[in-house]
Parts: sequence; structure tokens; C-alpha cells
Amino acid sequence: MSRPFARMCALAGGLMLTALASAVPAQAYPDRPIRIIAPFPAGGLVDVLARAVGEEMAKSLGQPVIVENKPGAGGNLGAAMVANAAPDGYTLMMTSPGIQSINQFLYKEMPYDAAKAFAPISLVADMPMLVIVNPKTGFKTLKDLIAAAKANPDKLNFGSAGVGTTGHLGQALFVYAADIKVKHVPYRGAAPAVNDLIGGHLDGVVDNPPIVMAHIKSGTLTALAVGGPTRLAALPDVPTAAEAGLPAWQASSWFGLVAPAGTSPEIIKRLQAEVAKALKQPSMQRFVGESGMTLISNSPEAFETLIVAERKKWGDIIKAAKIEAN
Repeated sequence: MSRPFARMCALAGGLMLTALASAVPAQAYPDRPIRIIAPFPAGGLVDVLARAVGEEMAKSLGQPVIVENKPGAGGNLGAAMVANAAPDGYTLMMTSPGIQSINQFLYKEMPYDAAKAFAPISLVADMPMLVIVNPKTGFKTLKDLIAAAKANPDKLNFGSAGVGTTGHLGQALFVYAADIKVKHVPYRGAAPAVNDLIGGHLDGVVDNPPIVMAHIKSGTLTALAVGGPTRLAALPDVPTAAEAGLPAWQASSWFGLVAPAGTSPEIIKRLQAEVAKALKQPSMQRFVGESGMTLISNSPEAFETLIVAERKKWGDIIKAAKIEAN
């Protein structure tokens, strides 16, 4: 055998072995437990969603899916762990707007680059925010609230779960879109803010449906608008912001699954299919309806498009409102 021919055969054999080696992990995946990092405390929506989706995925993947809570720094601690994990499909994260599209504008130093650290897998759920007021304010519509705020700048008190939270940013976007000024009152969590709203110490809040839904249904609080493209099935009488005359206000909390950047496309595709399958299971329907949540599975490309668009929107609002994390 001539030397050139021998070298060519060796090269071809090497390329075949490389291709086979790269294909084996995807074909054998998964062959051990998968963990989903929930970068927020146990019991919260991110944690509960991660466990519910993970439980369904485990059934068809044939391997346990374990959820680990790694809270801290607005989700940055858990996110950094995932960003630095091996891109082998065995460490995933249930993510949110803060981690993907917001924190980079709030914190002076970040332990990861949100634009480069993760590989989107699929959106899991979307939950539009609400503009909510105490009935004693007398506001019946969003136009009533906006008119009062314009007539009395900085006189209305609006609470939030804290500086830089999605509720605070949803409020900032509402104020910007309506061209009004209100006084922001940050709390340590959404529950105390809602309690003060019920008690009449606040005029309003902008937040997600679950924590306020029961109070709206009982008449203790009044919802003036939904920050999504359609009305909520649980609140059919509450108009969208566009219907209420403020189409520029579109705000929601969404949740999705990501992997470390560099994870193979084959594994990403497999995981996306598993998420889509999981969301169709009856056990997942408890997140729909009263929670105001919509379960959504999309492609990695579509999820990436959403993240980039949200990054632009929230980045502009944070800079305009000069918001900084404590």
C-alpha cells in the first residue's frame, strides 16, 4: 500500500471514529439522572414548575430528573452554576426573565454572560401581569387610574416585591407607557405588598395573577388590565391593556428550560420534544386556569428570539427608569 493511500485511509478512519464518538452520547442520552437547577427558593413558582415538568420528563426519558434549589442574587447564583456546568445535557435550569433578560442591566457585576452562557431548549409557561388597585381608590378602569396619576404626579403609591423584580419592572413599563409618575414602594416579597394594598396603605401594584387572584374574585382588589395579548380565562371581564387604551404596556413573567451553551443540538432537540410532551399531560393542567398561566412549548430558536426581544425591552426600561439592584 502506498504511503499517500495509507495516510488517506487513516484520515478517513479517524473522521469516522470522531463522527461515531460524537453520535454515541446523543444516542445513549440519557444514561444517568438529570438535574434541573431552580435558581429560586423552594415552593416558589419556578421550583414548582421545574418539579412538575421534571416529573413528567422522567417518565419518558427513563432516568430520574432531580430538582436542586440554588437561590440567591436574583437567581444569579444558580444561573452561574448552570453556565459553568458541563454541556452534556445532565444539568439544566428552569429560567425566567430576570436571569435571561433583566439582571445584566441591574447588577454592576455578573457571574455569567446571559447572551452567551445558555442554550435555550423551550419555553414552558407564560403569565401576563395585572394592574391591580384597591377598590377604595374608586378607579373602575385603567383610564381612571391614568387620569388620576396625571392630575396628581407622585401622589399614588404603588408597591412591588422589591427593586428589580418583575413586578417592579412591569410597573416601570406601565408608568413609562402611560407617561405618568407614581411613588414606588418596594417590599421584601409580593405577599407583604399585596397585604398593604388590601389594607389601604397602597393604591396599587403590578404583579402576576396567582398571589392576587383570590382577592380579585372576592372583590377585595380590582384588576384594571391584563398585560398580555388576550384576556385571562379566569378573569374574562378584565380587559387587556390594548383594550383598555394602553397597547404599549405588554408585560409578563415567563419560564423556560435552558442548558449550558455548547450542549449538542441533538440533545437540545430531544429535550425540547420531552418538554412538549410533558406539557400535554393532565398533571400539568393545575397550572392553568386559576393561576392565569398558559403552558407553551416552542422551538429553541423561537425561545431565543423571545429572550433577545425581552432583553431589549427591559434593558431600555431599566436604563430609562435608572433602576439598580440593591
